[in-house]
Amino acid sequence: NTGTLISKSTALSDKKSFVLRLDAQIYKLLEKWAADEFRSVNGQLEWIIQQQLKEAGRLKQEKKR
Repeated sequence: NTGTLISKSTALSDKKSFVLRLDAQIYKLLEKWAADEFRSVNGQLEWIIQQQLKEAGRLKQEKKR
């Protein structure tokens, strides 16, 4: 497996900012989903992306000690 190793404690300064344009209806659905799970929209997007990267075998989680 050649996935990228990522730590759960990634510092904010290690995060990349970018602009994302979404259809208004998609954003409303995402906003509701995030609220249902007590996350921000940004946090929800990060979670969705991480889940998909794991599912695709492109993300390795750091082993717990």
